[in-house]
Parts: sequence; structure tokens; C-alpha cells
Amino acid sequence: MYTLLPVLSVLSRILVAFSAAFLVPLAWAWFLDADYHTLVWAKGFGLTAVSGLLLWWATQRHRRELMPKDGFMLVNLVWLVLPAYAALPLMFTVPDITWTKAYFEAMSALTATGATALSGLDDLPVSANVWRCFLQLIGGLGIMLLVVAVLPLLGLGGLQLYKAETPGPMKDTKFTPRIAETARGLWGVYFLFSGACFLAYRWAGMDWADAFMHMCTTMGLGGFSSHDASLGYFNSPAVEWVAVVFMALAGISFMRYFIVLRNRSLRPLTSDREIRTYFAVLLSAIAVVAVLLAGHNVYDNIPEALRASAFHVLSLATTTGYSATDYSLWPVFAPVLLLFLGSFVSCAGSTGGGIKMVRMILLIKQARRELVRIIHPRVVNPVTLGGGVIPMSVMTAVLGFMLIYGATIMGLTMVLLFTGLDIVTSFSAVVATVNNIGPGLGQVGPAGNFGGLHPFQIWVLTFAMLLGRLELLTVLVLFTAHFWRK
Repeated sequence: MYTLLPVLSVLSRILVAFSAAFLVPLAWAWFLDADYHTLVWAKGFGLTAVSGLLLWWATQRHRRELMPKDGFMLVNLVWLVLPAYAALPLMFTVPDITWTKAYFEAMSALTATGATALSGLDDLPVSANVWRCFLQLIGGLGIMLLVVAVLPLLGLGGLQLYKAETPGPMKDTKFTPRIAETARGLWGVYFLFSGACFLAYRWAGMDWADAFMHMCTTMGLGGFSSHDASLGYFNSPAVEWVAVVFMALAGISFMRYFIVLRNRSLRPLTSDREIRTYFAVLLSAIAVVAVLLAGHNVYDNIPEALRASAFHVLSLATTTGYSATDYSLWPVFAPVLLLFLGSFVSCAGSTGGGIKMVRMILLIKQARRELVRIIHPRVVNPVTLGGGVIPMSVMTAVLGFMLIYGATIMGLTMVLLFTGLDIVTSFSAVVATVNNIGPGLGQVGPAGNFGGLHPFQIWVLTFAMLLGRLELLTVLVLFTAHFWRK
């Protein structure tokens, strides 16, 4: 019989570490909000820390090296338990919020999805908005990646967690001899870019609070904002172009940046097939949408159409989810294209969601390979990437992932349709949450939110966000009988 006790022992330490996150909104509340809100965050910090310490005391005799099975279980528990603790302060700082919406909001934040069930964001306490946004900074690169860097200090291995958490098909790739060193290097690069983004937003005209919050949600590619109108609130070309630059940077693998800094050469970026394809798709989509907007006289001139196109293509394609206008009112081709781009454009190793660009490249190469085999059945034509042959095991995993991905999209859409939701809202909501994009179309489009859905529908989409963040298989493996066998 499988036992959870060693996993709970590690979870206890993660809870204690996560409690420190409450100090960030507490600091903002201390300076900008009422004393009542300061107490809320202090209690959140205390409850989370005490829960972790009590769990540690109860499981301290069960410490051992984590097995691969433990890694999958721990990753799932972390992404289920931490949103529950993160949701508690929202119950006391957001007016008229239910537990369903609070948990949905916390899950959306930690998975860097950006789908919100709240309205009246402009009137919320600053500390509540800071909390929502800061959770996206934490969740963007992956809480478990931070844990991988810390676990060796606790005498526990982290390779199993790294494989369970890291997005993309090439999970066995390591860039330093020790996995913890890789994780610390990635976080170092992450915070370096975050600091630059923070200063850029401040330079563009945001106040310190807005610059901090939007830095968190830009680098995490989460898309939460402190305003109902999102970045449209600022009506500033400078703010939008800063967002465009840093969303584009965050959509690239942070592992590549780590190698660039280590080798002091840009070649790892310029020679990477995935990155070249990433920019080719983005530039092509920007051009197509700009021509469409100008052709339909949505904007008066080409520069305005180009600005709107660049911003929204980058926002949706990188699964950030900001909006500067209600793009659902554009010619229907544009919003559907934007939702489609969010399903695959982000690079593996970035903070974005979706199936990742590298999988799309491999699928296209595999399709081309099969077409060649139809004409030349005996030809030896392996799938290659970056000058190397892709092992058949990787291709099998990619094809299996895509099969499950398609089945998940269709299955969850049918569940929402069964509840009476219209087809546009159902399908786009599932695509937006499974791919961690944020806004969808219809009722959950950029001018609306997920708050008007039935509680059951919200829980379905909460599960969809978890599936998307952990790339389906990490969650679904728990539902197999083989997992629970000793």
C-alpha cells in the first residue's frame, strides 16, 4: 500500500516556506491599507506557518529520499493545498466573495492562468491586489522549481520533482551537473528580468504599486491586473510596449537565458530552432492581425492597428491574458486566432502555458515524415531537432500527450455544455484554462470574467487550470490503478 507520510513530511516544509509569501502583502498593507488588513495577512502567515510546523512534527519520523512516485504526488498536493491557504485572506479582504471564487482566484494566480472571477478590482485593498499578482510571480516559473533548489539543503533529492514540474517534453535535459544549481540559476535569471521589468513599468508612468503588481503578472505570464480594464486602464502606448517586450522575453525558455549568461554568448538563443520559430510565428501573426484591423477600419491608421495587434498577439500567444480593448469585438478571425496561438506558442521552459512550441515543431516534423514514408516506404527519415535525432520514446510521449490534450479539451467542454453553458463560452473557457491563457470568449471574454458562472462550472475550470499547469499527465497519472500499487 502506498504511503503519503514521506510526501507530507516534505509538504510541511513547503508550507513553512510558503508562509513567508504572506509578508509581501502584509508589508503593503502596513503602509497603504487599514490596520484590519494588516491583521488579516499576519493571521494568514501565522496559520500557514503553524500548519506546516505541526505537519512537520507529525511526520518527522518518516523522512526519506523521494521516489518518482512521491514526486508526482507531492507536486499535485502542493498545487492543491497552497491555493487553499492562499484563498483564505481573500475571504476577508474581497467583499462578497465565496469560497469557490476565492479558491478559483488563488488557483488561477498560482498556475499563472489569469482567469478572474472578481470584479471591482479598482476598489479592492492594495494588499489584496498585491497578493493576487505576487502569487503569479511565484507560480510563473513553478513553486516546485524553487523547492528543487531548497530540497538538497534538507537532505532530500529534487530530480524527481524537477521532472514532474518542468514543462515541455525534454524533461531529462540538465544544464549543470547538479539539478539544484540549475534551479537556483533559473530563479536568478527570473528575478533579474523581473527587476528590469519593474523599473521599466515605473519609467512608463505607473506608480510603484502598479509597477510592482504588473511586473509580477508580466514575468509570470499570468495577466492579473489591479484594474478591471486591465492595461487599457492606463491608455498608454509606453506601458503597452513595455508589456510587449517583457512578455516576449518571458515566453522564451529561461534555461536559454541561463546558458547565455553562463557562456557569455547569444548563440544559445540565435541558434535555437524553437526560439526562431517562436518569433517567426509572433511576427507573422502580428502582421496578419494588423492588416485585418486596418482593412476593416477598426483603427484609423496603420500604426494604431500595429500597436493593438502587437500587444494582443503577444498577450494571448504567451498566455498572459492582458487586454487593452475588447478584442472580442474585432472581426471574428482575430480573437479565434489569438486563442489558438495561446495553445502552443510559448517555449518549453518559459512561464507560459499551452502545449509549447517545441511539441508543435515535433508534431509537424512527424507529420512531414509520415507523408514522405507514404511515397518512399523504405526511406530512413528520423525526426531531428537542433541537429540531433529525437528518440522514438520522446515522439511517442509527444503523441500520447497530444491525444490526452485533445481528449481533455473535448471532455471538459462537453461537461460544461451539459450544465447548459453556450458553446462559445464552454469551448473557449476550457481552452483558456487548460492552456493557462486567462480570458476566453463569450461570457468569459476580455470584457467579462468567470464570476458569472455556476459554482460547479467554476470548479470544473479550476481543475482545468491544474491540469494545464502540470501538463495533464502529472495529474492524470494519479487516476491510474498502477500508481497506487506498491
